[in-house]
Amino acid sequence: MEQLRLFQELDRPVSPVVTADCFERQRIEEKFAPLMREELGLGRLVSYVGNKTIPLLSLYRYKEAFAFSFVKEFIDRFGLTREDYLFDPFCGMGTTPFTAMQCGIPAIGIDKLPIAIFVAKTLFLFFSIEPQALQETFEALKAKVAKAEPAEVALDVHIMNVAFPEDTLLELRRWKGAIDTLSYPMRDIFLLLFFAILEPCSYTAKDGQFLRLRRNKRIADPTEMLQQKVYKAERDILLLRRLWGEKRQSPHPTVRLADARDLSNVRFEKPPTALITSPPYANRYDYTRTYSLELCFHFVRNFEELKALRFGILRSHIESKVDANDQPPHPVVKEVVDILRRPGKKLNNPRIPDMLTAYFVDMHKVIGEWARVLAPGAQVAMVVDNVRFEGELVPVDLVLSEMAEDVGFQVEQVLIARYKGNSSQQMGKYGRVPVRESVVIWRKGR
Repeated sequence: MEQLRLFQELDRPVSPVVTADCFERQRIEEKFAPLMREELGLGRLVSYVGNKTIPLLSLYRYKEAFAFSFVKEFIDRFGLTREDYLFDPFCGMGTTPFTAMQCGIPAIGIDKLPIAIFVAKTLFLFFSIEPQALQETFEALKAKVAKAEPAEVALDVHIMNVAFPEDTLLELRRWKGAIDTLSYPMRDIFLLLFFAILEPCSYTAKDGQFLRLRRNKRIADPTEMLQQKVYKAERDILLLRRLWGEKRQSPHPTVRLADARDLSNVRFEKPPTALITSPPYANRYDYTRTYSLELCFHFVRNFEELKALRFGILRSHIESKVDANDQPPHPVVKEVVDILRRPGKKLNNPRIPDMLTAYFVDMHKVIGEWARVLAPGAQVAMVVDNVRFEGELVPVDLVLSEMAEDVGFQVEQVLIARYKGNSSQQMGKYGRVPVRESVVIWRKGR
């Protein structure tokens, strides 16, 4: 692994001494070493950047998404056809079902975050309208927005009172009120375009773990921004029709709000034969904060509803609550959590051990559900990110793979898509140790 060797040459010594503190991590690294290989070309496909040139997928910035090209790559590698049934249990903005539709493959996607599912569902509506209808509708809305009743929003959420200049917030609420008077599907289409302008029309930036304030940021005009989105959507519709023609008549995917930890209420057409996904990473990011503007404008009425959503999603963020019966579900997780809880470890947030415990408890449930619903022989491709806290590396890719083995999956490959750096604080204290972002390939036993 040439890139790993270069990291090591730059920052020797990086290889840990094998002690009781890292015995389980050494064990699991050695166990899966024969299945690991670098495919650094995948690195450009496992992020949202690849969607910036894809019609419709580039309308809304959902920065946790992977690229259209990533899904297409593994559809091809798995040899999927119209006879297959593709499942994404963390579908986010819907890149997997969207790509599946273009390839003519039946698919289903679920997610627990309402804004994600709304975007995923609404993308397909653009195929049902004529481009000029968007501009006509925009002009009609623009004529009445000044007198529109401002929409009700969750103003008791603090970010809503500091994210916008007062006059911009009022104008956005009037635009939302006008859009709400439209009929389906145009209402949902314009709501998606509206959500896409909230970030540029605010002092906020989707950056890191939270929605960050940038007081020196230039605030865009809502009407001008919405007009630009209408122009782009019109171009995207025409471009897709030229690129894919009648492929847009391919099977319409199912997209619905659901929890990957319990699939008992999800209706599958048949047992899925493939799964392509990327779950939330154990990196402290809280999606209900990152997408709080969108949530507060439409999906929650007040702070209590936002908080309930925060505590209801997969427990990958720092405010995750650990139940009394929750224990680290894997020896590697226990090893790391025990070290992080030692008195000498000065964590920048004392809840990190609880978050790691909760995350792997939840992912253990998720993988168990996959084992229950997938068809025998089903293929899995999952993007995961390893993490490091106070110098302690957590090989998430290998822990989840061993969990999968325990419920009947065979681990076929662990593909290293890229190596990520650490925070400047971590590097200053522990050196530059590469952290893998991997694609794990599993197959369910027959």
